[in-house]
This record gives sequence, C-alpha cells and structure tokens, in this order.
Amino acid sequence: MNDRRLTLRNTLFSSIGIYAEYFLGMVAAIIIARHLGPNHYGIYSMFIWFAAIGIVVTNSGITTGVIKFISEFRGSGREAMIHPLLTYMRRVQAWHMVLVIGAAAAGLALAGQHLPHTPNLAEAILLAAAVAMRAPYMFNIAIAKGFEAFDATAKVSMLAAPLNLLLVVGAVLAGAPMFWFLVVYAGSSGIFLASSALQARRLLAKVPMAQPMPDELRQRVRHHLRVVSVTVVVGFLIASDVEIVFLNTFATASDAGYFKVAYQLATGMMLLVPGVFGAVLLPMMSKALSRGRDLAAQRFVAVTVYLVMLSAPVVVFGMCFAGPIIRLLYGTTYAAAAPVFAVAILASALSTANQGAISLLVSADRQRTILLMTVLFGTIKLSLDALLIHQYALRGAVVAILTEAATSTLSYVLVALRVSGARMDVRRLGAVLLASVGAACVSLPVLVLEVPALVSVLLGGIMVLLSYGVLTLLLPCWSSGDIAQLQELHRRFANGWPGPLRRLLQHAGARAERAS
Repeated sequence: MNDRRLTLRNTLFSSIGIYAEYFLGMVAAIIIARHLGPNHYGIYSMFIWFAAIGIVVTNSGITTGVIKFISEFRGSGREAMIHPLLTYMRRVQAWHMVLVIGAAAAGLALAGQHLPHTPNLAEAILLAAAVAMRAPYMFNIAIAKGFEAFDATAKVSMLAAPLNLLLVVGAVLAGAPMFWFLVVYAGSSGIFLASSALQARRLLAKVPMAQPMPDELRQRVRHHLRVVSVTVVVGFLIASDVEIVFLNTFATASDAGYFKVAYQLATGMMLLVPGVFGAVLLPMMSKALSRGRDLAAQRFVAVTVYLVMLSAPVVVFGMCFAGPIIRLLYGTTYAAAAPVFAVAILASALSTANQGAISLLVSADRQRTILLMTVLFGTIKLSLDALLIHQYALRGAVVAILTEAATSTLSYVLVALRVSGARMDVRRLGAVLLASVGAACVSLPVLVLEVPALVSVLLGGIMVLLSYGVLTLLLPCWSSGDIAQLQELHRRFANGWPGPLRRLLQHAGARAERAS
C-alpha cells in the first residue's frame, strides 16, 4: 500500500473514531447543557475541566512518547523494544496518577473553601475515579496510534460513545440533578477503559518477545518525559477552555456556561471535519523524518495546506451562521453564546492549522523549542485571561483566545519552516482564502430570509459547501496529485457523473499539471 493510500485509510478510520466519540459526545453535551441551563452547566463544565487537567497531568508526555517511540521502532525494525517501553511508561503513569490525586485532595482541603463552586467530597471522589480510568484509556489509544491501527480507535469509539450517550439520555429522562451527570461521566470512563484495553491487548499480542531496554533508550525516554511533560500541561491550558474557571471566579457561572457551549461546539466542529487528519500526523511525520529531511519538509507543507483547506469552509459556515446554529442546538436561552462561537471557531481553525508544524517539531526531537514556545504562549494566554476576564467578563475571554491562537500558530509555522528548510505554498493558501471569501459572499444572503433556524442552517451549509468546493477547483487550491486522487474517487463511486463535475476536475487537473 503506497503512502497516499495508507494515509487515506488511516484518515478514514480516524474519522470514524472521531465522529463517533466527538459527535456523540457533543450531542450528549448539548443535551446536558439544555437540561441544566447556563448557570448549572457552567459549574458542571468547571468540574469536568478539573478532571481533564488531572488526566493531562497524569499522562503528561507519556501518550505522545508512546506514539512517537512505537512509530520509530516500527519504522526502524526494532519492534522488540515496544514491550519494555510500555512497561516503563505505565510505571511512570502510575506515579503521576498518585501525585495528581494527592495534590488535588490537598488543594481542595486547603483552598476549596475560598473558591466559588468547589466540588463536595462525593463529587471529588467521582472526578478522581474518572481520572484514574480515563488516563489509562488514553494510554491504550496512544498504543493504537503508534501502531497506526486507527481501526482499533474506531472500534473503541463506536462501542463506548453510544453507551455514554444512552446514559446521558437516561439521566435527563429521569430529571437528574448535576451530581448524577458526574456519575455518568465516571461510569462512561470505565466503558472507554475496558474497550480500549481489549484493542491494545490485541495489537501487542503480535509484538516479538520483550528485550531489556538499553540505557541509551531509557535516557531518551526520560528526556522526552522531562521536556514534553511541561509542554503538554501548559499546552492543555492553552488549548482547553480554562476560561470557564476564570469566568466562574471573576464573572458568573452563566457566562461560563455560554463560553463552554460556544468553545466546545467550535472545537468539536474542527475535530469532526479537518481535525480527523491531525490524528495521523505524528506517526506519519515520524516515519517521514526517518526517511529524510526533504520528505518531512514536503509532508509538513502539504499537511498545513490541507488543514487550512479543510478548515476554511467550517470557519465560513460557523462565522456566518453562528446565531441560527446556537438557536437550533441550544435554544434561545444560550443566545449570548453566538458571537463567542463565531470567534471561537476561527481561533480553533488557527490552532488546527499548526498541527503539522507541531508534529514535525516533536518528530525532530525539538521538544525544548516546543517547551519554550508553549510556556511563553501559555503565560500570555493565562495573563490575558486573568486581566481581560476580570475587566470585561465574556468579551475578555473571546479576545484572549483569538489573540493566543493567532500568535502561537504563526510562530509554530515559522519555526517549523526554519527547522525543515521548507517553503510554504503561499500561492495555494492565497487561493484558499479567496475561495473562502467567495463562499461567504454567496451564502450570507441566506440570513436575510425569515426562516426557522433549522432551514437557515441547512440551506447555509449547502451553499457554503457547494460554492467553496467549486471555487477551490476553479482556483489553484489543489495539487496535481490531489486532483488525480479526486478523479479516481469520482470514477469509482460516481462513475464520472455528473458530467459538469467531471469536466471541472479535468480542467483543474490540467491546470495543476501545468503549474507543477
């Protein structure tokens, strides 16, 4: 199987897994938000954020290390090193978990009474149990990604995500208060852990017998953990909705609820559409770099352009139709979340665009560079959050996330270009921008129509998708290899129908051939 087909296969299975987990998870979150209302949902979201940061600290540097080193061992024919690596990583994870739960208990005992909306003892126990189960679940998923077994991640999501949604629906039908949704969160954590453990065991059964871990490898792993741990934790603070903690502290729980639904929906849409490709980037980039710097540079530029191309129509749709989208999904109670969503989806798209750069730097062992940049941008974001949210509440949170996303994305891409020696394809990026503007101009008149939110969203989505697709083919957005792949898919699944699309692909392919 060639690299293009392997990448498409992995992207397909990754898409299935992400669609199942994040789409169904988003549906569950929407149901919970509508049931609890902005105030209680803001508090619930902060509790879940506490669990999320616990999971990240527990796995800090571990899951990325598992993906990186398993991919490296497979690429260099040293599969026998996988078992000792995983034994060592699991031991480190256990120590991290003990420290996290101990620190959380101490923090709650010492500072809990001085903070608004802190969890009580029963709620804290449920959150700790969720951390203890979701951290090893993510470890098992990292094993599957290291093996590029994205069918395994899809199977886990297809089983666990629907069960989680059923638990949420059951709690809503029973009229459950917020506490029982924490029970559901802990219960679903056990389901994800059990299903992922079965898939990891299946993959590891094919690996040769373990060998002792060489000192040189142990030192590399320790170096990776030392450097990447801080990077991952601070990176989570940058990428996550930490603003809900500041909003609960300096503003209101309702503001936190508005921000949560907007941010979660924006990041979820990015994960459902362009983000699926990001899941295969780290193992793909590690393998490419092991074959040569030039190949890795080509992959980095191509990946960045693809991510921008895939993100653009989602941004256009989200920014143009933010009001109808929020009304349709959450109701008029959350109308204040619409402008937040419009900005959050742009910020999320900017963060998505730098995934190729980060994967390249991780694969090139530039963890120190990533660490310095992550700490810098983490400091900037937290400082902006504390200052702007204290002064301007929800509007301050919006300015903070967009400022950090724009500056960090530009910086990561520039550093990756320097490290790889690549040159960004500015011509194609400019064409994508023009196609996006054109799609916005075509679809915006839909908002003038006095129609229900569902009709506005459906009609707007169709207009954006069709106009953007046609404009990307009329403009030089695709490479000759991409057009050839699209033509093959068109012949295979549509038998060349309709004719105008076939001729448009032929025209785009001929132009791309001349340009190359």
